Order: sequence, then C-alpha cells, then structure tokens
Amino acid sequence: MSRPSAAPDRGAQAKTLALATGVGLGGLAFGLLLTIVAVVGIRFAGLSLTPSLSIVLSVVLLQGIAFGTVAYAYAKYRDDPSRFITFRVPTIREIGLAVAGWLGALGALVVISAILQTTSAPTASNEVANFGAEHPEVLLLLVPLSFLLVGPGEELLFRGVVQGTLRERFGRVPAVLLASLIFASVHFTSLSGALSGRLVTIGALFVISLVLGGLYEYTGNLTVPALVHGAYNATQFSLLYVSIAYSDELQQAAGFLS
Repeated sequence: MSRPSAAPDRGAQAKTLALATGVGLGGLAFGLLLTIVAVVGIRFAGLSLTPSLSIVLSVVLLQGIAFGTVAYAYAKYRDDPSRFITFRVPTIREIGLAVAGWLGALGALVVISAILQTTSAPTASNEVANFGAEHPEVLLLLVPLSFLLVGPGEELLFRGVVQGTLRERFGRVPAVLLASLIFASVHFTSLSGALSGRLVTIGALFVISLVLGGLYEYTGNLTVPALVHGAYNATQFSLLYVSIAYSDELQQAAGFLS
C-alpha cells in the first residue's frame, strides 16, 4: 500500500514566495536609488542631463548594475551562483526557439491589443514610451539597449533568480505563473493612468511573461528568454520610432492603399 503524499508546507511556501518577491522588489528599489543618487550628483555638479543620457543612465543603473548586483548577491548567498545564473551560448535549436518565442510574444500582443480594442477596456501608458514619444532619438538608443541590458538584466533577476527560487519550492509550472505575476506587477510604477488601466496592462504583461518563463523552463538557458525579451522590446521601440518620425509619410502612403 502506497504512503499518502505529504501535504505541502504552506509556511515554507509563503516564506519562499515572500523571499522571491522581495528579491524582485529589492532589485527595483536598488536601481531607483542608484538613479536618484546619480541624477542628484549630476545636477549638483552643474552638468546638463540630456534625454539620451537620461535613458542610458537609467537602463545602465537599473537593469545593468542594480538587477545584476542583486541577482549575483542572492546567488552567492545561496552558495551556488551556477544554479541561478544560467547564461550560455545558445544552440541552433535554441536560437530557433528564441525566434519562435519572439514571434509568439508579438502574436500574443496583437491578440491582446485586438481584444482590448474590441472591448474598449482601459489601458495604461508606459512612461518610457511616453518619454520616447517626446524625444524620439532615445527610442533608437533603446533598441540596442534592449538586447544588451534590458533583456539580460530583467531575465537574470526575474527568471534566473525569482523563478529559480520559486521552482525549488513550488515546481516548474507554479514557478512560471508566480514569477510572471511578480514580473508584471513590478511594472506598476512604470505605468501611468487610472488604476483599472494599469491592472489591465499588467495582465497583458503577465501573458507575455508566461512566454519568457516557459522558454526558460524548457531550455534552462537564460540567453533564450533574454533574446526574446530584447527582441520584443526592440521591435516595439522601432515601430514606435517609425510611427513618430515618419507619421506624415505614413499618412500619405495610406492614401494609396487599394
């Protein structure tokens, strides 16, 4: 007669969830602190902060230094960095999966956008996109930064560390779901608009995050979701730049549609 399976330790699960959430929020808070200190220092020195410098500084300090530092410090604290920092050169198959993931994420975005437009659901705007709309030149900088820092930095912290920690206690599927919820939720501060619109946008980000989390669990290689994340963001920044910089030309070309 088989022994009944042990009931999950709810207390241990709650602690793990709190720890993983704290690590994610800690990376965000550390990045914001570094950014504030840097901006104050630049202002105090009497230097001007151009839009391009502002966006580069923000990405380097947040996704680069802060997320990387918090992720590495946590991995060292757990005495096994290799368990959480799993970047490696992708195989041909993994590159194919990254391309498929990028197309899947964009496809999900199109479907979600269509549903939201059909239902007239409120959405929030992204502060970075708003800043880019006012200063289109920064959008061109964000394309390479998406691949170099945004994708790797966010995937290291939220997939490698947060999802990796949750996996140890909850298993693969719950870890993907919970890490995606944490990842989407921390974007709350980067959104503007009514609460209902922010929640709807967070829900859309949750769906995109499921693609990233699923790819990481399937491949075990952080490079794959980092590439997808970078390509997904870079595509949106590129399209936004084209729509702003060439709006007149696009409107004129639309007149020739059959």
